[in-house]
Amino acid sequence: MNETFDVVVAGAGPVGLILACELRLGGAQVLVVERLTEPDMTLKAGAINVPTAQALYRRGLLPDLVEQQNAVVERIRAAGMFPPAQTGNQRLPIAGHFAGIMLSMPEIDRDDPVFADLGPAAEAVLVPQQGIEAILTRRAVELGVPIRRGVELTDFDDDGTGVTVHFGDSTVRAAWLVGCDGGRSTVRKLTGFDFPGLDPEITGHQAIVEMTGAEALQPGWNCTDTGIYVNGPTPGRVLTVELDGPPADRTAPVTAAELQASLRAVSGVPVEITAVHSATRFTDNTRQVTEYRKGRVLLAGDAAHVHSPFGGQGLNLGVGDAVNLGWKLAAVVRGVARESLLDTYTLERHPVGAWVLEWTRAQIALMRLDQRSKAIRAVVTDLLATREGSTEIFKKISGVLHRYDLGAGHDLIGAATPDIELSDGSRLGEHFADGRAVLLDLADSTELRAIVAPWSDLVRVVTAKPVAPRELSALLVRPDGYVAWAADFGARDGLSDALRRWFGEKS
Repeated sequence: MNETFDVVVAGAGPVGLILACELRLGGAQVLVVERLTEPDMTLKAGAINVPTAQALYRRGLLPDLVEQQNAVVERIRAAGMFPPAQTGNQRLPIAGHFAGIMLSMPEIDRDDPVFADLGPAAEAVLVPQQGIEAILTRRAVELGVPIRRGVELTDFDDDGTGVTVHFGDSTVRAAWLVGCDGGRSTVRKLTGFDFPGLDPEITGHQAIVEMTGAEALQPGWNCTDTGIYVNGPTPGRVLTVELDGPPADRTAPVTAAELQASLRAVSGVPVEITAVHSATRFTDNTRQVTEYRKGRVLLAGDAAHVHSPFGGQGLNLGVGDAVNLGWKLAAVVRGVARESLLDTYTLERHPVGAWVLEWTRAQIALMRLDQRSKAIRAVVTDLLATREGSTEIFKKISGVLHRYDLGAGHDLIGAATPDIELSDGSRLGEHFADGRAVLLDLADSTELRAIVAPWSDLVRVVTAKPVAPRELSALLVRPDGYVAWAADFGARDGLSDALRRWFGEKS
């Protein structure tokens, strides 16, 4: 053993990569190890939510998101999925779905106050998981994070002061180990995390294929008497859901014959699949660890929680974990925060994960084929056809309602920061690229700047007037974009306490 790091991250998917970037920005020496020799190009998530887009935007990656989204839009446009009137618009006519019940974008009330101040990141969400992984891989390399592929974690020893991580015959010493190694996480199993939940009852497939007879398939989401299938929006993309039990072998390779049989069973169309370019099998297994940390081992992403992909929450949930954990663990590593700061990771992220599990379970209930479930689905379909119903569901799946319980005080405390447009031509979200927290001083207060001065290595001060008048005079925003303290004009109390709570004592 001749290498030491502050943190070893197991898993080089989007969650592991963004965590590594956050740790590196925070000053930690981090190693990423991945058992696969190449990035996994299997078809997965096709879009991100607003908090995920904002997290990357705050680190200066909005141009990369826009580039990826433009490429997706061109592919969908080439497939004829944009109505002629929208060929100059980047926004799809569908806002998402709940259990395959479509949400019409024109029916969403975009004037709802929760959509205010989301900034340009809110329009850069049509980015697939492979695109996010490519962006984050480039970013990690730029930051000097070593990513070692074809390296499988086989064991580790947590002695209370650090972790010795074993990769076959080689070892690495680290202060902390984070498992971002997916739903079948080796790190979770070796550590012995409790992982309660519900067993699966469906078999799902998602694939990119070549086939004949597809002209008889209906586009979009389709609920039939035997299941659900999806056709499009890009050419050859299909998804099937069979509700007669889980697969006999989750790990077996997905074959053309299996996909063809499933698609025929749920659609009733005698398609013939002639080639498979990408395929995955999934279930509705829903489980969540009770704590996200045991000793010097932590979990993030699917290693901490698994669920069905419906509603597109999985990638976003994992990115939220990583962005929440990264700056906190880096502060502990550097000694600027006490280890107790890590307790807030489970406190803040576990409720979000629990909500996602319930959200996906509800969708499975609406997909069932019995008469009672179909009756409920009909009622929900009618509700989602209303402006109020579709807007409420869209607010939830877009992530704009998410907040943490960070204590009493101003209404903004615990919410994602508004992306305020400033008189110097910038927006607030553009001031987080170096990974520090931000004190936005809208009142040009020498008193506030004096209070924050001892934390100047951890907190950037931004002094500017808002373009639009506001009652707000100041915001203290954590590195993950959540408001730790806020004040309207005339208020000053609580800033020192918030600084000490989140960024440690200063002499």
